Amino acid sequence: MTRDSSASPLIVGGAASSPRAPLPTLPPLALYIHIPWCVRKCPYCDFNSHTASPVLPEQEYVDALLADLDQDLHAVYGRELSSIFFGGGTPSLFSAEALGRLLEGVKQRIPFADDIEITLEANPGTFEQEKFVAYRKLGINRLSIGIQSFQQEKLKALGRIHNGDEAVRAAGMARQAGFDNFNLDLMHGLPDQSLDDALSDLRQAIELKPTHISWYQLTLEPNTVFWNQPPVLPEDDTLWDIQEAGQALLAEHGYAQYEVSAYAQPGRPARHNLNYWSFGDFIGIGAGAHGKLSHPDGRIVRTWKTRLPKDYLNPAKSFKAGEKALTNDEMPFEFLMNALRLTAGVESRLYPERTGLPLESLDEQRHEAEQSGLMQVEPSRLAATERGQLFLNDLLQKFLS
Repeated sequence: MTRDSSASPLIVGGAASSPRAPLPTLPPLALYIHIPWCVRKCPYCDFNSHTASPVLPEQEYVDALLADLDQDLHAVYGRELSSIFFGGGTPSLFSAEALGRLLEGVKQRIPFADDIEITLEANPGTFEQEKFVAYRKLGINRLSIGIQSFQQEKLKALGRIHNGDEAVRAAGMARQAGFDNFNLDLMHGLPDQSLDDALSDLRQAIELKPTHISWYQLTLEPNTVFWNQPPVLPEDDTLWDIQEAGQALLAEHGYAQYEVSAYAQPGRPARHNLNYWSFGDFIGIGAGAHGKLSHPDGRIVRTWKTRLPKDYLNPAKSFKAGEKALTNDEMPFEFLMNALRLTAGVESRLYPERTGLPLESLDEQRHEAEQSGLMQVEPSRLAATERGQLFLNDLLQKFLS
């Protein structure tokens, strides 16, 4: 497809930043691919997703994704991909043929690590055994299945297109298709949800033996149906009881919490997400995708792509909607807003290695956070305390310039 790559995107900030030390090594590199279509937009969803037409423009969109990637290649020459994540939307709406052509095109442009993790988001209402067998043959080796709940009244309230039985079958079909590594995505704090309701969902998920469970509280986000027409959500005391009892249940069954809302069996954390949280690099392609790339001279640049699918597919428009070079003053917050989500934090050495700034530049704010009981007093790690995890926004405010 022809694309005007000379169009100038909005560039915000960064030009006046003082130089940073060259980065000794570049962090791992990942690729995020956004597929923006869903069967139906959920009332709680604030992601860049759009109701699909009866016929998706698969071929045109794959062409655009590869052309988009071509324009980012200059910044990653000589590096290899450690992970790929197909997010959405509902990527499993795309055929195996379209995803295969896309993966082959990506591999021709950037080498894959021998142990690359390739994750595809899927919803139970889109499961077809033959299609998922074909996905596995393409080299996709991890699924993230959007369950949200197994209870029909809760699924109806959330606007989901599947029922509880389909959710259960989806996990079985994933195994039968050859996926021995998959995540179940589950929400709590749902409309009129009791403690027993929430634990019933968790028990059902655990019974399906996924390697990973994402378990997080429903929040009302701006620009969603729920924001404008809020449902009745559980009281704070019930939410707290659900959180405590759910975490204990997950731990009892061998799911260790390694991030605010992520629980995994031993050796099964999501490598793609760990890369985000440890300030790794990622290319973002697709409508509305975001990226972050480090350069050997110390520059770290965040990018975002054209949001609407019709604009993204328009050859007259640029793929890139904007970019921003991070300033020295922004770096502490940018690094820690992800790293401190990890229950164990990150090794302190990662801060200078991945920002080009001395660890000592954090001393004043770090000491204040330690004195407040929000950060662990641990020289070799940057990590929140249990209290800091509960009040993460308060902790991060200390690192805003």
